[in-house]
Amino acid sequence: MEQFCTRSVGIMREIREAGQGFVMVEDDRAVAEITFQPVDDRTIVIDHTYVSEELRGQRIGDELVKAVVDMARKEGKKIIPACSFAHVQFKRHKDYKDVWQQE
Repeated sequence: MEQFCTRSVGIMREIREAGQGFVMVEDDRAVAEITFQPVDDRTIVIDHTYVSEELRGQRIGDELVKAVVDMARKEGKKIIPACSFAHVQFKRHKDYKDVWQQE
């Protein structure tokens, strides 16, 4: 598992790149994840977001969506937020408009 970025959201928590997504690790245990799939060279689809029950309501999902948005910006890609949670985040965050591939 390659580490992509570390974000301090609490003691001993970090977000790591994991294949086609990111995981939040707390004390070496995965507690949340977001996954995406490529559509083509320039577009990805966020297809799944999960946050463990004990961490819900702490904006962990927001951090995971932001990690994908940051990656897409860096790589010059667009995002289709197919996952319902990600779709709501894109509606809330007008600053994601630059990477949102709207049909």
